[in-house]
Amino acid sequence: MPPVDALLTFFIASVLLALAPGPDNLFVLAQSALYGRNAGLCITLGLCTGLLVHTAAVALGIAALVLASATAFNSLKILGALYLLYLAWRAFRADTQGDGARPAARLTAAGYYLRGIIMNVSNPKVAAFFLAFLPQFASPAHGPVAGQIVLLGALFMLATLLVFGVVALLAGRLGAWLGRTPAAVLLMRRVAGAVLAGLAVKLLLTTR
Repeated sequence: MPPVDALLTFFIASVLLALAPGPDNLFVLAQSALYGRNAGLCITLGLCTGLLVHTAAVALGIAALVLASATAFNSLKILGALYLLYLAWRAFRADTQGDGARPAARLTAAGYYLRGIIMNVSNPKVAAFFLAFLPQFASPAHGPVAGQIVLLGALFMLATLLVFGVVALLAGRLGAWLGRTPAAVLLMRRVAGAVLAGLAVKLLLTTR
């Protein structure tokens, strides 16, 4: 097990990274504002589950194999970009409730949870980041490296859960306030759709 001070340093770095604007927290922000805080929290849990997949892939050496293959890398990013474009299209055409509130949330909690998983797992840059970031804090001198990677991944997921959870709550509250008028709802739909489309384009332009 890595020293406590190293784990604390890693956790602080993880929190700062989670706070930095990126595809995942922007995704949580847009979805929470559009569909509510509960949807955002479910998406956050899904994103953290996706991080669990990436952690296991790094610990087992699968991530390195995927990133070494141009076909696998490009296929994954294209699938992720297509999914984001689909969500952008949904945001642009989302129906509104009769009372002028925000777009009706048609997915169940499980549906939003799955949305978060797909968003995270389909982004090969997350795998690349984990492959570069986690091993820096692991050392054979502190025990089995795979076990250390799992521990570090769990700490990163905790940091992500805390930061993205706060983002979901704040964005959900803002969305509820803006959702009082149809004009604000329309604006949220347009902004959310533009954010998702922008993330899709950014993902498509990603290189190994």
